[in-house]
Amino acid sequence: MLEFIKNNIMKKYIVFLSFLVICFSCNNVKTNGLSESEIDKKVSELIELMTLDEKVGQMTQIDQRFLDTITDLSTYSIGSLLSGGGSHPSVNEPQAWLDMYNNYQEETLKSRLQIPLIYGIDAVHGHNNVYGATIFPQNIGLGATNNPELVFKISEATSIEVAATGIDWTFSPCLSSPEDYRWGRTYEGYSSDPALVEKLGEASVMGYQSAQTNSGKKVVACAKHFIGDGNTEFGTGMNGLVDRGNTVLTVDELKEKLLPKYQAAIEADVQTIMASYNSWNGVKCHGSKELLTDILKVEMGFEGFVISDWQGIDEIPGNYKTDIITSINAGIDMVMVSGQGQPYKKFMRLLKESVEEGSIPLARIDDAVTRILKVKLRNGLFENPIVKNDALQVIGSDSHRDIARQAVRESMVVLKNQDIIPISKNSKSIVVAGRGADNLGMQCGGWTINWQGGQGDITVGTTILDGIKKSVSADTNVIYSIDGKDLAMAEDELAVVVIGEDPYTEFFGDKDNLDLLNDDIETINTLKNKGYKVMVLLISGRPMNIADHINSWDGFAAVWLPGTEGDGISDILFGDFQSSGKLSYPWPIKAEYGANAEDKDLLFNFGFGL
Repeated sequence: MLEFIKNNIMKKYIVFLSFLVICFSCNNVKTNGLSESEIDKKVSELIELMTLDEKVGQMTQIDQRFLDTITDLSTYSIGSLLSGGGSHPSVNEPQAWLDMYNNYQEETLKSRLQIPLIYGIDAVHGHNNVYGATIFPQNIGLGATNNPELVFKISEATSIEVAATGIDWTFSPCLSSPEDYRWGRTYEGYSSDPALVEKLGEASVMGYQSAQTNSGKKVVACAKHFIGDGNTEFGTGMNGLVDRGNTVLTVDELKEKLLPKYQAAIEADVQTIMASYNSWNGVKCHGSKELLTDILKVEMGFEGFVISDWQGIDEIPGNYKTDIITSINAGIDMVMVSGQGQPYKKFMRLLKESVEEGSIPLARIDDAVTRILKVKLRNGLFENPIVKNDALQVIGSDSHRDIARQAVRESMVVLKNQDIIPISKNSKSIVVAGRGADNLGMQCGGWTINWQGGQGDITVGTTILDGIKKSVSADTNVIYSIDGKDLAMAEDELAVVVIGEDPYTEFFGDKDNLDLLNDDIETINTLKNKGYKVMVLLISGRPMNIADHINSWDGFAAVWLPGTEGDGISDILFGDFQSSGKLSYPWPIKAEYGANAEDKDLLFNFGFGL
């Protein structure tokens, strides 16, 4: 499969390079299509021209919300901007995104050397910060598809939508292989199995970076979070839970268990890698030279640049200046500086001071800037810094939504079916109930429009209820009740009940137990007590505690966090497609046991699905 993908990419890439003639902005020389030795020469020429202030600027990334004044981009030769979750233009629509990007880029190009910025965003399941974009299933759902070709197509479509708004760089894919489901980022991992993560992560990198975009640029992928973020010990993280905790592995265990998925991403030519918040054997990854330089850059041969996570260096023990010294010397090349009050100016001042004082060798600065400039050159930023308004129609296009719908139906894992599926489209009536049935925000989960996501119609899409209504015959009465309390006693009716987790991201999703919500259980019991057959659909970012309840359900399916195309679920419910999704995580009797539960403690094995 991946050989097919690789060959397809190569054909596209050769065609692409055949017609691109690129001019270096300030030196009037070709850049794209050059050999690595020629790129090295051009970068060396730039490095010789740059002042220390300009080099420091290139190593600085600022959330656009916290930019003091736009002229700082040219004054300080800022290397990068980002939009973190919820950091969007005042009007969240594609044209405004494009205008924002071009305005920032135009100002940046007023700098002495006219080095373009690289703009990053968390496009982790589609261009998910942008209203109206296609929102694909979160990675836990894509893992259940076990379909690298589909993951490639999703990443490719995402890049096309991202590039249409000008943006150059997505902080994706996530290569975690979560073991503790109490972690609030479990759904960001394709699987608890590192081998499956390796296969799908490689396909994702290739999809992102091979897409033919309107801008003439390649969208840069970012493998994250290096390393061990899904393998932290419970109780060592924030609030005494999981996120940003400590991963205890020997060097040999690390290399055997976790490094191959990153090696595959590197071999797929991933251009950037993000350091992880967690610690490795008590040392913060952001401050580990052993991890970021000795292993990642030297042993594994990574030639791109390493970006910190949001305020990631701040968690290194010490004061802010020592954090800067430790992280840069460890191998961080670009720092994601965040927060109000001009912290980026403080960062740049302290970084410059540290170099002038000899705490950070100038050679380390030159290495970091060299890596950053190479990525910008390789991906067409110098020759195509400004993006034309000619491709905004691809955002949320029918073709991309068709891919998302396919992903939804292939990710749905049917775990119990007592003569429920397929449901007849000619049923006299179908009851649809539950908090998640008509809730697009709940379907999409976190990292959608805002950092923590939201409830209700937060973007454009099809809810599960909408999908059911579109699937049935004109004579079928679809009855919607959020809790079932207002319904009459059943005759022969079936109830589809959609329950699950409210949206969350990161440490906000850390929990010490994974029980279903009482309101959800009550809704199901209300319908069962009225005599309805119940098909339960669980929207969640991880396995939950269902062992005490599932015996009373007639059918059950995990739909994960399916995104905007809820009609993909109807495709399975009504038999238009056969169910194919398989668990990419084992499902314990108690979900708190996590991926390392013993066989005797499993409700469903890894790879199970009807």
